[in-house]
Amino acid sequence: MGGIKSHCPVETTLQLIGSKWKVLIIRELLTGTKRFGELFRGIAGISQKMLTQQLRQMEKDRLIRRKVYAQVPPKVEYSLTKSGKSLELVLEAMHQWGERYSPDECNP
Repeated sequence: MGGIKSHCPVETTLQLIGSKWKVLIIRELLTGTKRFGELFRGIAGISQKMLTQQLRQMEKDRLIRRKVYAQVPPKVEYSLTKSGKSLELVLEAMHQWGERYSPDECNP
């Protein structure tokens, strides 16, 4: 996947989805195929430039698929690959942990 080399599976996972934006893109695509504008509206705080960069990297890493339709105006859709979909359990575990997390536990 995109030339990522690591002997540690956790490090590999972090290299692939370690940015907050990639995790949020995956979250959006878990509900189905989306166009750029839909992703942009669904992810608060991301710039168009950052979304473009993250989508390109995720496509390179084969986490998402980009489908271009030959029409005017151009139509592009993004969807998760099998590898991307397999991250659903990881995001679900993060969601569950986030619901249980209490900042007070970190400040005794």
